[in-house]
Amino acid sequence: MITDLLIAITTWITNVISSMGYLGVALLMAIESAAIPLPSEIIMPFSGFLVGGGRFTLLGLAIAGAAGSVLGSLLTYYIGYYGGRPLVAKYGHLIFLSTVELELTERFFKRFRYTATFLGRILPVIRTFISIPAGIAKAPLIPFTVNAFVGSFIWSYFLAWLGFKLGENWNQLESYFRKFDVVIVGILIGLIGYWIYRHTQNRAKL
Repeated sequence: MITDLLIAITTWITNVISSMGYLGVALLMAIESAAIPLPSEIIMPFSGFLVGGGRFTLLGLAIAGAAGSVLGSLLTYYIGYYGGRPLVAKYGHLIFLSTVELELTERFFKRFRYTATFLGRILPVIRTFISIPAGIAKAPLIPFTVNAFVGSFIWSYFLAWLGFKLGENWNQLESYFRKFDVVIVGILIGLIGYWIYRHTQNRAKL
């Protein structure tokens, strides 16, 4: 069931990119960054694979991927900005956002407040939802947008480059990156736990 769904999603993604070019890449990355589960680990590596045939350039793909990501990020940013946590908690399931993921991204944003958007855009799991706590915290729009673009540019270029290097084996990347999701979440939880522990200890000394 899950395998069939992944195959269907992959087929649709590759068809969109093949027919729409850079615009398709930007559109798909915008959808992914709007917290709708379209894996960038399929979008960008397949696009990178097409670089070898002269269809795209790595720079062009990075720009298209980053531009689309910013558009999607702005949508979720404004959902958090105007709706706040209650709206996200109530309707987050519609975009596959659980309470656990919301709390994780909120804590991540508080821990790395000034660089959270940049760091979040280059981390699996976190990158999809980081714009929501940024909106809830009413982060300044221009710094948020710049950080989102730069982080997304790096992530898009990296994945496209991997797809270009792997050639016809580009589709192996999606499952490879998924294996690291649990590891990344574990590391983030550990860092957040350590941060909470330090602040608790500091307050106890006051």
